[in-house]
Amino acid sequence: MKPTPQSHDAVATRFNFPTRRKFLAVSGTASAFLLVKGSVLGLGGQTSPNNKLNIAGIGVGGQGGNDINEFKNENIVALCDVDWDYAAPTFKRYPNAKKYRDFREMLDKEKEIDAVVVGTPDHNHAVVSMAAIKRGKHVYCEKPLTRTVQEARALTRAAREAKVATQMGNQGMAFEGNRLINEWLADGAIGPVREVHVWSDRPTHRGKLPLWWPQAVERPKDTPPVPATMDWDLWLGPAPYRPYHPAYAPFRWRGWWDFGSGGLGDMGIHNLAPVFSALNLGAPESIQASSSPVYPETVPSAALVHYQFPARGNLPPVKLHWYDGGLLPERPPELEVNRVLDPEDGILFVGDREKMLVTGWGGEHPRLLPESRDREYKRPPKTLPRSAGGHYQEWVQACKSGSPTRSDFAFAGPLTEAVLLGSVCIRNGGDPLTWDSEGMKFTNDPDANKLLHYEYRKGWSL
Repeated sequence: MKPTPQSHDAVATRFNFPTRRKFLAVSGTASAFLLVKGSVLGLGGQTSPNNKLNIAGIGVGGQGGNDINEFKNENIVALCDVDWDYAAPTFKRYPNAKKYRDFREMLDKEKEIDAVVVGTPDHNHAVVSMAAIKRGKHVYCEKPLTRTVQEARALTRAAREAKVATQMGNQGMAFEGNRLINEWLADGAIGPVREVHVWSDRPTHRGKLPLWWPQAVERPKDTPPVPATMDWDLWLGPAPYRPYHPAYAPFRWRGWWDFGSGGLGDMGIHNLAPVFSALNLGAPESIQASSSPVYPETVPSAALVHYQFPARGNLPPVKLHWYDGGLLPERPPELEVNRVLDPEDGILFVGDREKMLVTGWGGEHPRLLPESRDREYKRPPKTLPRSAGGHYQEWVQACKSGSPTRSDFAFAGPLTEAVLLGSVCIRNGGDPLTWDSEGMKFTNDPDANKLLHYEYRKGWSL
């Protein structure tokens, strides 16, 4: 099954968006906790109060604050944010936690920290997580794991060598549906999979305005004053300097190339994760893209990215197609006439015999097409272990006992690399790129290699 062709002009005509839009926030889920001996916490023989982890939060004003609240049954000992006004609700919830603006100062002073939760904007994920890993701290980092391909590779390697417990914030990896997708495909429910279509409506909402964050816009020219409670230099971190503007912070940074990677980096991590897990995907061989006009500063309003993955053992090569900004794949003929493709998030696995449609984000609800086939399909035994306590508690348990997580950096790093390779292709104009994963370079376009990383500002490094 092939996606409906979309020319650059057609996409651009459809997605001529205004420059500024409102956004919505997303909250987390409930959690439980596990008690074990303090000797397994990396405390050098010391025991923390109540045998709990000593956790520090870095970037706690937005989603990072939601993440920290998922660990409220542990010891929240320190909180760090560059904007104390934005972080005030989290500070208020944990009045005994020591407060910092600079994570480096916090990590140097607070020796009792066992684990760190990173909820900063994407461009700071790598430098913050690496600083924690080098100090032997366990790390939970929001998605995407990094802002650049080179950062993802470096962070994956560092976590493996340090043997710390890690988890990226793609909560759908704990969903029951995520595990069912793995088990059904392994059972041969639809035959060998050679093509997959994955989509999200971001930055739109159900394909409509307003946008969650600005995209396809130029850099603002005015320079309003920096809020008194914010350290703008620390917010920028390693990113190239630019004057403060509310078009970037808080939250609205996601559509700017220097800080984020748009809908692909936001929801691609969620919706592609079940595909990478179930089909054992690694690095793509090639990437091609088309999009609405690409701006120097920001992600285009809508894009299609086409990945080609090689065969893996007895699994055949796979073509993977990503759609965002309200674009959708061609409607499968097996879909019932009274149903439509969910415009927000979805996955369509195309097997040699049949198809599987997954609705919701992160692999929530899989079913075979058509509904009559789904009803008659005899479900295989549940062979994968189920999440004990949910996504966040998988990491807590890993910190305390060494148990695995479903989205540790060994999985999250390569997934993030592939996602960001799509961003590089979009930014580079969309022409086909051939990827040499081992050499970590494009073999047919030296200019595209310049987008795999950037020169950090003075004073910042991995």
